[in-house]
Amino acid sequence: MEIPTTELPSQFLREITDEFSDERKVGEGAFGIVYKGMLKDGTEIAVKKLRETSPIHDNQFKNEVGSLMKVNHRNIVKLIGYCYEIQKKVVEHNGKYILTEAVEKLLCYEYISNGSLDKHLFGESSRLDWHTRFNIIKGVCEGLHFLHKGSERPIIHLDIKPGNILLDDNMVPKIADFGLSRLLGEEQTRVCTQNVMGAIGYMAPEYLYRGEISTQSDIYSLGLLIIEITTGEKNFPNREDIIAKNFIENVKTCIEIGLSCVQTNRKDRPSIGEIVNMLS
Repeated sequence: MEIPTTELPSQFLREITDEFSDERKVGEGAFGIVYKGMLKDGTEIAVKKLRETSPIHDNQFKNEVGSLMKVNHRNIVKLIGYCYEIQKKVVEHNGKYILTEAVEKLLCYEYISNGSLDKHLFGESSRLDWHTRFNIIKGVCEGLHFLHKGSERPIIHLDIKPGNILLDDNMVPKIADFGLSRLLGEEQTRVCTQNVMGAIGYMAPEYLYRGEISTQSDIYSLGLLIIEITTGEKNFPNREDIIAKNFIENVKTCIEIGLSCVQTNRKDRPSIGEIVNMLS
């Protein structure tokens, strides 16, 4: 059986996920829950059930889905179908039951078996060698390059972080979760929004404070991702440091010290006293 690549009925998606049972749940994010769907021939797909409070506006949903359906790159999770159905349901309001409409929005992706990068970076059994780490960095960069430059209108992801990078059986990274993504207009290089949403510690300052969105918004997030992959250290932002400035500066200082220590000419290397002062 071939995996469908168009609009799908919600009943079909309910059947292949056992009515969205807890046993089929494989992940959960701010905008929805991901379930494993099983087709009759044994093919696995990921079905993301968006929450009713999802910030993806109804009038943008099909446009954004249409754009992502055209994305085909080895480092981007493949969107293979979607569901957009208006359903009638009965809800209680002020002690009375009323009939109302609800929109069911679901996204279907290829199923990636190795889970998200954060589990491999920061989990108890994390053992990624440098060769694997470098290839993950390279793959993510190539995937992001395709989003920004691979079509006439750049796609800005706006949520690049370890939890949104999935790894396949061969540890090939795939950018996932386009719940916050924006599609720039043909002549646009940036847009502004009043609805700033994303992961604290990964959002670019111009986006966080002024709502400015551009491809460089993703580059800031990518930089933090590269630092985390390289060091294996997790960025833990707080209210006083929501753009991870201290985390970035501390890593930068240690790398600069390390590079100065391995200079070929011994006279160019710092003394231990100078190193202590730099760290202080």
